[in-house]
Amino acid sequence: MAVFTPVSLDDLTQWLPQFPLGKPLGIKGISSGIENSNFFINTETGEYVLTIFEQLGFEQLPFYLHLMRHLAERGVLVPAPVADRKGEILHSLHGKPACIVTKLEGTSQMAPRPVHCAAVGDMLAKMHLAAQDFGIRQPNLRGIDWWKTTTPVVLPYLPEDGQRLLRAEMQKQEAFAASDTYRSLPGGPVHADLFRNNVMFDGERLTGFFDFYFAGCDTWLFDVAVTVNDWCIDLESGELDTVRTRAMLDAYHAVRPFNAAEKTAWQPMLRAGALRFWLSRLYDFHLPREAEMLTPHDPGHFERILRRRIDNQIPELY
Repeated sequence: MAVFTPVSLDDLTQWLPQFPLGKPLGIKGISSGIENSNFFINTETGEYVLTIFEQLGFEQLPFYLHLMRHLAERGVLVPAPVADRKGEILHSLHGKPACIVTKLEGTSQMAPRPVHCAAVGDMLAKMHLAAQDFGIRQPNLRGIDWWKTTTPVVLPYLPEDGQRLLRAEMQKQEAFAASDTYRSLPGGPVHADLFRNNVMFDGERLTGFFDFYFAGCDTWLFDVAVTVNDWCIDLESGELDTVRTRAMLDAYHAVRPFNAAEKTAWQPMLRAGALRFWLSRLYDFHLPREAEMLTPHDPGHFERILRRRIDNQIPELY
């Protein structure tokens, strides 16, 4: 993530004794992303990730941190929050919410093959099922209510054809969200941001999902659509790769079978996944916040994906 709040080794030395992690040996800012301040930290007991939350408040964060703990306890491969000596997992650093989580093995797979997509589909379905009995409920904070408030903010920055596309798609999505089909979709806690850089692999072995700080309760199909729109496409054109898409969907379906309503909702949900990230990238690109190492993403990428999902045939769920 971008670094909005710098943390020095001296800062860490004063703050870390509340944890059973030994003395800090080093700290390094993580440059990718644009929401929080993240750091790799080395201590006498190993490597961890420190996050300072720049947007989320103390009242929202228990959902994310306890969801990660819940999933880790049920065998889903995610970073586990590290408790302090009093058992607390949410803390304050430089006056902002902060936490430490375990560091996953491996690296991000930025050129996925079908075997990687199948592993992601399998683990995503297991994650959805494992989170069914999670006791905290929090909506997807980047869901349709956020789309409605963000659309008029970003519209003035778009050319006329982009404005027409955004207005038309918002009308489609509002109608879809009000439909009986949408209301019958199963759901629960979802990751909602499971891009290639939020999953770790060691070769072909998936070692974990991370960065749960866009998670919330939504339809499971939305989570699948967001994931397919990143893992299973040609990055230049936004076109779906049929073989990778089939590998991911078949692996997911083998663990948690899709139902008839999800089959009907598949194309509008792929469009919803593209719209959500087109809007957020437009906002971050045209209304950036100051930060060290901040690199806004190109909003045109998800505009292309949205146009492809509107115009082209897509692989069926099953």
